[in-house]
Amino acid sequence: MTLHSHSSAAQTSATHPSTTPQHHHLPRRLAHAMTTVATGIVILLVWQVWTDAAHVPSTLMPSPLAIAQAAGKSWHTLWPALQVTLTEGILGFAIAIVAGVLLGVGFHCSRLLHATLLPYLTAAQTLPLIAIAPMFLIWFGFEPTGKVVLTAIFGLFPIAVQTVRGLDGVPRFYEDVALTCGASRAWTLWHVKLRVAARQIFGGIRISAAYTLATATTAEYLGARKGLGIWLQMAYNSFRTPLIFVAAFAIIIATGVLLLAVDAVEHMLLGDPEDEDLS
Repeated sequence: MTLHSHSSAAQTSATHPSTTPQHHHLPRRLAHAMTTVATGIVILLVWQVWTDAAHVPSTLMPSPLAIAQAAGKSWHTLWPALQVTLTEGILGFAIAIVAGVLLGVGFHCSRLLHATLLPYLTAAQTLPLIAIAPMFLIWFGFEPTGKVVLTAIFGLFPIAVQTVRGLDGVPRFYEDVALTCGASRAWTLWHVKLRVAARQIFGGIRISAAYTLATATTAEYLGARKGLGIWLQMAYNSFRTPLIFVAAFAIIIATGVLLLAVDAVEHMLLGDPEDEDLS
């Protein structure tokens, strides 16, 4: 059997293609999205009614309407600050993906590397950001580079762990079939095993994406010249509570968009997981 025929067979078994039309899942996705939106609307309405009925001071707990008004009035300063944080967060996230996957592959292929480096990587994740941010201020100053590095370091751990767990969990017969058909171990790793483990790897990427922008914002808050963290610090120092909520909602919305982007990339590369379950 040629390597070309092996490639078709191995990739076919690894990808589990489905003949189920993807549009069959559209009503279910729409129902989930509508439920999420409806829940958010109900929460905001209850929040608004409570603050109005109880006459809660905006300095203590601003209403959604007050937060929206504050966002509109401060948009000319909020958007540039958010752009800085988005740039730092996305760059750090991209570095974390590449470094995390490569580390995960290294841990899977080398038991020595797994035993020597992974425990220290795990220990590094237990350190609070506030404990190591001063060192990055000393090394990188107030420039965005330090925020990018910090975001990458705190983001690569779940990706590396999910990568090695996914690769370790690939059934042995995938590798046996590929090797029997004449493929090299390197080809089998990159074209078969990583493909089978891709869902779990994307799980780690999704976890990392969930707190990437929050990490970048916190790093800015601890020391930067510009960014959403500095914008938030200025709002706090001036006791402008609605603006603090504006910054929080900006992080939540931007993180939601980033997670949707990760889901879209996963769907383009791997298809719908529900289709795989039905195949």
